[in-house]
Amino acid sequence: MAIVVKSDRDIELMRLAGRIAAGARSVARQMVAPGVTTKAINKEVFHYIRKSGAQPTFLGYGGFPASVCISVNEQVIHGIPGSRKLQEGDIVSIDVGATYKGFVGDCAMTVPCGKCSDEALRLIAVTRQSFFEGIKQARSGKRVSDISAAVQAYAESNGCGVVRDYVGHGVGRVMHEEPEVPNYVQTGRGSPRLIKGMTIAVEPMINAGTWEVKVLSDGWTVVTADGSLSAHYENSILITDGEAEILTMADDL
Repeated sequence: MAIVVKSDRDIELMRLAGRIAAGARSVARQMVAPGVTTKAINKEVFHYIRKSGAQPTFLGYGGFPASVCISVNEQVIHGIPGSRKLQEGDIVSIDVGATYKGFVGDCAMTVPCGKCSDEALRLIAVTRQSFFEGIKQARSGKRVSDISAAVQAYAESNGCGVVRDYVGHGVGRVMHEEPEVPNYVQTGRGSPRLIKGMTIAVEPMINAGTWEVKVLSDGWTVVTADGSLSAHYENSILITDGEAEILTMADDL
């Protein structure tokens, strides 16, 4: 699949899809509290996206059974909402996509549930900042690997592990387009050049311990191999003539 450069009309629809996805992420974030089930959060995200005139991108994607991925503590990504009740001190990763008029907005963030440990709060902060370090490099003429190097350098300089098994990606008419956007530098491989009009999802997945992960028996939930905490931060962005534009902008960035 080739990299798709978006037209002006495509970009406007991407902005609208991104706004809905960001709104759904905010709905989920505001619900995170001790005693709330992940299933209840999923229900509200579904209703918000549908009420906004969009479709939940994740629902049915590859067989995924929910509208939002909710991953708690050592869970990295792809956690399936269910009867689990959030507890004081948990960290909760919320990953949501919305498809509007054929275009996808994709975003994620990790938030504390009540009072969390200093270690957990630091991991959340490092993960979030690693995204912003990465998108400083997201400029026309640079390469995807410039983003990757910036994310990796920041996270590892703070003593964290950078997940390698899962990466960011192009986003547009489908959730996963070319190119892949790793959060680490892949040695010995060429890296695509960034072009004005490209839309990509940059999404650091950062662990407090090892970078290594494994998939649970449900076939979806990815956890840290050593049981350490993990955090996730993602936005869909547009490559422009200058600084990248964040398409999933929200008040809780």
